[in-house]
Amino acid sequence: MKINRPTLIIDEKKARRNIAFMADKAKKLNLIFRPHFKTHQSATVARWFRKIGVKQIAVSSLAMAHYFYKHNWDDIHIAFPYNILECQGLNELAKNIKIKVSIESQEALSHLKSYVKNPIQYMIIIDVGYGRTGIDASNWKSILSLANQGNSTCQFSGLMAHAGHTYDARGLNDIEKTHSSSLSKLETLVEKFVNPPFVSYGDTPSCSVSENFNLISEFRCGNFVYYDVTQTLIGSCTVDQIAVAMACPIVAEHYDRNEVVIYGGAIHFSKDFVMTPYKHFGQIVNFTNNGWKILEDVYLKKISQEHGIIHLPKNIDKNQFSIGHIIGILPVHSCLTADLMMGQQTLSGLPIEKMIRI
Repeated sequence: MKINRPTLIIDEKKARRNIAFMADKAKKLNLIFRPHFKTHQSATVARWFRKIGVKQIAVSSLAMAHYFYKHNWDDIHIAFPYNILECQGLNELAKNIKIKVSIESQEALSHLKSYVKNPIQYMIIIDVGYGRTGIDASNWKSILSLANQGNSTCQFSGLMAHAGHTYDARGLNDIEKTHSSSLSKLETLVEKFVNPPFVSYGDTPSCSVSENFNLISEFRCGNFVYYDVTQTLIGSCTVDQIAVAMACPIVAEHYDRNEVVIYGGAIHFSKDFVMTPYKHFGQIVNFTNNGWKILEDVYLKKISQEHGIIHLPKNIDKNQFSIGHIIGILPVHSCLTADLMMGQQTLSGLPIEKMIRI
């Protein structure tokens, strides 16, 4: 592996299996599969989705929508609250493709209708317990009011929800409990409509393990393409399903304190961490001919801007951790790691094209 600086390595076979798993599940449940592309942000990875028939996608910004439009995606949902300051760019994009935006207020909808003149659809963001954004699911009067304000140019397209509080779960029972509560809130809301609305729903834990998606019309999850250490702790996946590892050079040895230093820090991983039970910023692996192998009791103990400190157990083979050796780290949060990393490739060395953040 010809690596000389932090590089995100994608196990293409695992990623494709993850994609196929979620697509097959959506098909089995008779749901539309609209994967969220904010995790990989890559035209290369997007082609893996297209090859299994995916035509509809979600993104998290107008810039990301433009990026994938340039790569021939023409049915895009911007699953982030409508930014009124970007209305001109949104209007230009709406000239060329089918675009959905997300709103949660009268002010946002009124602005959308006044300033975006090309055909566009809007979905109402529903808060089902996460508390990040959206109208509380119990506030059905406000939701119905917004749903009834569509016109020939700006059409109401349905409700959208993200049960992000499943990320606080630890185990299948916790995931199902949160998921069931979210669906119950949506069910009560949908009963207020004369005609049941289209419902877009997406969080990786629920979509990975639950089989109950009554009232849901489409899957809109994203992290599953790579998964990560956090998802294994939640119970969404096994460690064998994690499809990304950061390759980092070892640049210093401190065997007297059972540590080595890698070129790889917060600007590569973010500062997300987990407790298992010790605090760490990533699981250490050794690269093999066809992937990687987990090293037990070795972990990314501390990070600063470019530095990473790896903890070694006392009986470890120090030859695996000499200066110049490339070590792998399974990220705590693959979405943030992938977003931060411009240098990406597959295990076989194929470059991964990625959106350049402006």
